[in-house]
Amino acid sequence: MDKLYFLTAGVPLKAGTKGYKRGFEIHDEMGLDGLELEFVHGVRISDKSREAVKESGKIITAHAPFYVNLNAREADKVEASVQRIIETAEVANELGGYSITYHAGFYLNQDAETVYEKIKTQTQIITDTLKSAGNKIWIRPETTGKSTQWGDLDEIIRLSKEFETVLPCIDFSHIHARYNGFWNTYDEFASIFEKVGNELGQVALDNFHAHIAGIEYSAKGEKKHLNLEDSDFNYKDLLKAFKAFNIKGAIVCESPNIEDDAKLLKDYYLSL
Repeated sequence: MDKLYFLTAGVPLKAGTKGYKRGFEIHDEMGLDGLELEFVHGVRISDKSREAVKESGKIITAHAPFYVNLNAREADKVEASVQRIIETAEVANELGGYSITYHAGFYLNQDAETVYEKIKTQTQIITDTLKSAGNKIWIRPETTGKSTQWGDLDEIIRLSKEFETVLPCIDFSHIHARYNGFWNTYDEFASIFEKVGNELGQVALDNFHAHIAGIEYSAKGEKKHLNLEDSDFNYKDLLKAFKAFNIKGAIVCESPNIEDDAKLLKDYYLSL
C-alpha cells in the first residue's frame, strides 16, 4: 500500500437503506477511503451491490461471518468454517479487495499448542485452495478480545510466519480489552509495531490491516464496542505511533458511529 487509508466497518450509517452506492458517496463527502464488507451471517452480496463495490474505486476489505471456529469439536463445523473463509476471500478478490479477516476460533479448554496446530492445519487448506485458484488476497486472522478466543498477538504473528499470504489483522481495541485495560499507551503501541516489523518484516508494516473502536471490557475481556469518545481507548497515541512508524495499509473503524469515528481518526492522523 502507498499510505494509510481509513475505512468504515460496513456501509456508512447515514446511507440508511440506500446501500453501497450512497455509502460510497458519503465516503466522498466525508473524505473517507473505503469500507470493510461485513459478512455477518453468510457470504452474501447482491449483484447490484457487487457492481457498486467494483465501480467505487475504494479500498475494500472483508470480514468473514462470525460463525467461524477452526478448532470446533465437530468436523462439519470446521469444514463449514473453512468454506466461509474461502468464500469471503473469493468474493473480496472478485471485487478488487485488499484483504480479509476473521475470528479464527476458540480454545474450548484445550491446550494452546494443540489449538494452534489445528488452526494451522485448516489455514493450510485455506491458503492452498486459494492459491490453486490464483487468489493471492491477504488472509488475516484477527487478534481477539477475550482470553477464551484463540488469537493473541503472538499466536497470530506465529501463524503469519508459516504462510506467504497470511498476515495479522490487529484489532487494537481487542488487545486493550483482552488484557483488561493494558496496551493503551504510546510505548505499548510502538512495541506492537516493533514486534510485527521484527518478526514479519517491512512487508507487514507496509500492508497493515487494523481495527479500531471504543470498547467496554471487564476482567473477562471485551464486552461491546463504544464510540471512541465514550471509552478510555487512547486512539490519539495509537495514531501517533502509526505516524511514527510510517505504517501503510487500512484502518477499519468499528465504533457504533462508524463513519463519524472513522473521520475523527483520519482527521487526527492528518493533523499530526
